[in-house]
Amino acid sequence: METVEREVYVDARPEVIWTAVTQPETFARWYAFGGAELDLRPGGRVVLRWDEHGEFRGFVEKLEPGRRFAYRYAVDPGVDPTPANSNLVEFTLTPEGEGTRLLVVESGFENADDEDVAQSTRAWGNALTALSELAPTL
Repeated sequence: METVEREVYVDARPEVIWTAVTQPETFARWYAFGGAELDLRPGGRVVLRWDEHGEFRGFVEKLEPGRRFAYRYAVDPGVDPTPANSNLVEFTLTPEGEGTRLLVVESGFENADDEDVAQSTRAWGNALTALSELAPTL
C-alpha cells in the first residue's frame, strides 16, 4: 500500500474545518498535540510536534483556500524533508448538507514497512475522530 486514505463527515461548516486543518492553535488540539507551525503559502514552513515522537519538519505544497491544503513532511524527526524521506498529506474539504466531508490522503509509503502504514492508518483514524468531536465546539 502506497497511500493511507481516511474520510469522515464532520458536523461543522467547511470554514470551521478549514480553520481546524490550517490554524496552528486548532491543529494542535486534534493532531499535532505538542504544537504546530503552519505558514500558509506554497513553500511555507510546517513544523508538527508530539512530545512522544519529536518535531517533524515540512512545507506547504498546495493551498486552495477553503478546499484543499497539502503539506510534505520528513518522516523522521528533526530533519528537513527531501524526496527520499518525506510523505505528502492532503486534506480535501467538500461541503455536504450542514457539514463537511473531509478526505485525508497520506502518500509516500512506497519504501515503508507494513507497521509504518498501519501506524499511520491508526493515527489518522484517531485524529479524525478527535476532530469530529472537537469541530462542533469551534
